[in-house]
Amino acid sequence: MRRPVRRGAGARLTIRARLTLVYGGLFLLAGVLILGVTYALVARQLPGAAQVVHSSQQQSGVVLAPDGGQPPAPALPAPGDPVEQSQLETFASEVRDSALGSLLAWGAAAVAGIGAAAVAAGWLVAGRLLRPLHRMTETAQRIAYAPAADHGLHERIGLAGPRDDIKQLADTFDVMLERLDRSFDGQRRFVANVSHELRTPLTLSRTLLEVALDPDAPPPDLHELGGTLLTINTRHERLIDGLLLLARCDRDALERSYVDLADLVEHVTAGLPTGPVAVHTQPGEAPTTGDPVLLERLIQNLVENGIRHNTPEHGWIRVSTCTRPDDTVHLQVGNTGPVVRRHEIPGLFEPFHRLPADRVAPPAGNGLGLSIVQAITHAHGGHVHAEPRDDGGLLVTVTLPAAT
Repeated sequence: MRRPVRRGAGARLTIRARLTLVYGGLFLLAGVLILGVTYALVARQLPGAAQVVHSSQQQSGVVLAPDGGQPPAPALPAPGDPVEQSQLETFASEVRDSALGSLLAWGAAAVAGIGAAAVAAGWLVAGRLLRPLHRMTETAQRIAYAPAADHGLHERIGLAGPRDDIKQLADTFDVMLERLDRSFDGQRRFVANVSHELRTPLTLSRTLLEVALDPDAPPPDLHELGGTLLTINTRHERLIDGLLLLARCDRDALERSYVDLADLVEHVTAGLPTGPVAVHTQPGEAPTTGDPVLLERLIQNLVENGIRHNTPEHGWIRVSTCTRPDDTVHLQVGNTGPVVRRHEIPGLFEPFHRLPADRVAPPAGNGLGLSIVQAITHAHGGHVHAEPRDDGGLLVTVTLPAAT
């Protein structure tokens, strides 16, 4: 529903009216200048009364021959007759003033008429030029006044035509709407996934508590139920910690300090249980600036993810850091594991996204590991890239700005 725009007594003119006034005013100014220049040139070329008298005195004795095909010239006053010279000067002055007056009057009328036509044409042209802006305004109003905040974000302007300033503005507006639409859609999926992840453990906890409260339940079962509840609560704690960490990464203000990724890699791999998976590190100097706690969590999530999704026998994981000539530092984590299709990689960075094999036998993780990695990387001005290995597993590369 389009809301009417309130206009008070002191409301300004619309941009269409202002453009029309500018067009008409400039045309009228140009017409007045042209008329003034023409008037000056014509006035300069027309002879004055003294020039007419002098010319008549020089031609007073000249008469055309009868055989010249033209009638004889009229007799002019004698050079020494002051009365006739005065009459001739008066006549010449009246003719000159009449010619200049007619030029000025007809010129002013022509400028006024064409100026009115220019104002009308300017009104039509301005309306046509502003039509794309009106289209953008209507689209923005439909989105702004939609019943739900995110229901109108699927609309696009889709302006066609030459790539001028208005076309670039419309395309930029469409890109903004597309990003907002994806953001709201991701938020809806995120809330739905969080609801699912929290509902299932809570249902299990309630069932186990009901069984534990049953007076006929044998005591050994209570110990087993207690262990199961402890595992579920631990899962809840990790899930909540992951959600809080994602919210922290979305903030713009981060505590930044000098950090060497090589030191963090050594610290994380030294205290992390790896089980049968062999961990190989190549920590090269990789200085950057950022939040040490978040960067350590980034490395820990990548290493844990590589250990968790690995082969049961002869599995390995390689972690390396280095500094590149383009003033960036790279962190690479590669591992063996199941084969991952290339089209499945973008979904791995979505919260709570799992591969089909993980849905059948869910791992110990909560589906937020790579999402947290991506959020931390973006918060530090970097980007993360993953590609599948031919023999199975992933190679994840994190690129961050180097410390200056």
